[in-house]
Amino acid sequence: MIVLGIDPGLANLGVGLIDGDIRSARHLHHACVTTDSAWIMPRRLRYLHAEVSRLLGAYQPDAVAIEDQILRKQADVAFKVGQAFGVVQLACAQAGVPVHAYGPMQVKQAVTGTGRAEKDQVIYMVKASLKVRDLSNNHAADALALALTHLACAPLAAAARR
Repeated sequence: MIVLGIDPGLANLGVGLIDGDIRSARHLHHACVTTDSAWIMPRRLRYLHAEVSRLLGAYQPDAVAIEDQILRKQADVAFKVGQAFGVVQLACAQAGVPVHAYGPMQVKQAVTGTGRAEKDQVIYMVKASLKVRDLSNNHAADALALALTHLACAPLAAAARR
């Protein structure tokens, strides 16, 4: 199974692609897609849509795992992240790829074994699980953690649907 993990954001959108299952996950790609704050909003959203669509076409993932929106103290930040979240959902719908949302505690639990893990613990486990040496971008690390979470949760969800 190929999974595209996405950490949504308007200025920084993390992406991470993995292949396999939870026991033998293989790293394919990770990056941080950035937009310039000087760009007008439609241009930023169009750019994010184009980049996500490009990745969907190039890797043809079986699923997309995205961080579920959480309430933020800053309404303007939540609104901007929500717009990026919507653009990702649109690109996935256009490509016919199912989207699965996971909350931060779910990701921490799946990757480290505890829902209260610190950011550095999550990054350490992502690097160890995928044998990735350079993972200096937190957004890309979060995206890979989301993809791993889906690999861990997908078999149980499929069994529950049956």
